[in-house]
Amino acid sequence: MASSSSSRLLFLLSCSVLALLAGAEVHHHEFIVQETPVKRLCKTHNVITVNGQLPGPTLEVREGDTVVINVVNHAQYNVTIHWHGIRQFRTGWADGPEFVTQCPIKPGGSYKYRFTIEGQEGTLWWHAHSSWLRATVYGALIIRPRENKTYPFEKPAREVPLILGEWWDADPIQVIREAQRTGAAPNISDAYTINGQPGDLYNCSKEETTAVPVKPGETALLRFINAALNQELFVSIAQHKMTVVGVDASYTKPFTTSVLMIAPGQTTDVLVTMDQAPTRYYLAARAYDSAQGVAFDNTTTTAVIEYDCGCATDFGPSIPPAFPVLPAFNDTNTATAFAAGIRSPHEVKIPGPVDENLFFTVGVGLFNCEPGQQCGGPNNTRFTASMNNISFVFPQTTSLLHAHYYGIPGVFTTDFPAYPPVQFDYTAQNVPRYLWQPVPATKLYKLKFGSVVQIVLQDTSIVSPENHPIHIHGYDFYILAEGFGNFDPKKDAKKFNYVDPPQRNTVAVPTNGWAVIRFVADNPGVWLMHCHLDVHITWGLAMAFLVEDGYGKLETLEAPPVDLPMC
Repeated sequence: MASSSSSRLLFLLSCSVLALLAGAEVHHHEFIVQETPVKRLCKTHNVITVNGQLPGPTLEVREGDTVVINVVNHAQYNVTIHWHGIRQFRTGWADGPEFVTQCPIKPGGSYKYRFTIEGQEGTLWWHAHSSWLRATVYGALIIRPRENKTYPFEKPAREVPLILGEWWDADPIQVIREAQRTGAAPNISDAYTINGQPGDLYNCSKEETTAVPVKPGETALLRFINAALNQELFVSIAQHKMTVVGVDASYTKPFTTSVLMIAPGQTTDVLVTMDQAPTRYYLAARAYDSAQGVAFDNTTTTAVIEYDCGCATDFGPSIPPAFPVLPAFNDTNTATAFAAGIRSPHEVKIPGPVDENLFFTVGVGLFNCEPGQQCGGPNNTRFTASMNNISFVFPQTTSLLHAHYYGIPGVFTTDFPAYPPVQFDYTAQNVPRYLWQPVPATKLYKLKFGSVVQIVLQDTSIVSPENHPIHIHGYDFYILAEGFGNFDPKKDAKKFNYVDPPQRNTVAVPTNGWAVIRFVADNPGVWLMHCHLDVHITWGLAMAFLVEDGYGKLETLEAPPVDLPMC
């Protein structure tokens, strides 16, 4: 076991004392989930927002602060809010995934999320975790260092959150409901957005293009968040280099690049020095799409970096901004090189020895159509997805955490397989058809508190190989290695980075490849692990860990709040 109860107790007690000494604050917010008319691409749609804003409110806190957000649901859909990347030590009831840690907040209802931010600095975000509501219900969560602490880099002249999103010229809830009815893939989006705006390459969008004002010579901290539902994105700024200094609220070794690849769920903090001629430059994002022969939104969203030079020359809208060079949509080499450049800033103590050695396949599949039905998938099938051939089924009458805490039988089992039930050539071009149909079930994997967990995440070529952004709730993890083909424990273990591996909460598992992650199960509760392409979690590309309580109060899940919604 990696940690004793006494050392954890001392750590948490010292954190509590330090928080009091450092004057940690309690932030109170109210989120009103409501229908709001929003005009994009020449049409007005009534979409679900928080406080009538798209994106929603930015939460700005310091490490050690406590956040209390009262979410009031005035919309017509059930809703929950997930605080993506927050560790939620012992406060799993505030994590937010629907039917995992709570029942949804019904129309007319409310729920108060309360949690403390411990040991995390940087950029995270929050979003709805019900159906496809997160298409429009999302916002930034900025965690700055405590008072009298500084960034591990020179203080930037300005900080700008830039949230990448995805827009449907339709009701996203109806888009996914229609796909679930027919078994087909859902319609692709009509635009990408930056801070809620598509940018001037789309119809009726020029006037509202997001602008980032800067001064010549200054350095800005740009906090990128990929809130798109289903698309990994390349990002570049014309004629400017970006220095990556943080990902997923973990600092990194400074790494200079001209292009970012950000998967849904991930955040990337970059420093940009405004050292070019004082004019206007496009910041642009478009798809990285690794699935072969699958439709995707091939449009490009833009914002404009606008130098304020204080000079008399009016560059004017007649001179278009300079445009960046973006990789081809299927440029896996660029995505791979970007991931390889991200390292922890210092040598880290890798947890070990490993107590739980797990191997999870991730991928898409097909269910046979019910007799007499017409289905919209290939050859009259329904699309599905799975981990280790289990297509995850979310409960509908209670939450997994509630069932665990109160010992309610019949909601889930704890026999999620540690290895694929059938081993095969995972990345072969022709996987046998009998492996394409997974088993629908609600299976969890049990972990002892303090156990060291290593997981090989292996993409499969069933239907199509694809890069899958895999997110674990309640945890950060070290990415020890990534590669292509089938993971080979003898050969590939030699590639493990035991010195400065990056720490993240979402890993982009390479298409037709694998990633190895490691973490300590030091947070009791039920924690969802899923693909952050929402179409895939809808199809069942998920599982959950049940982390048992340790010893004593500080290693035990808190009791549920009195206002926890009931199903």
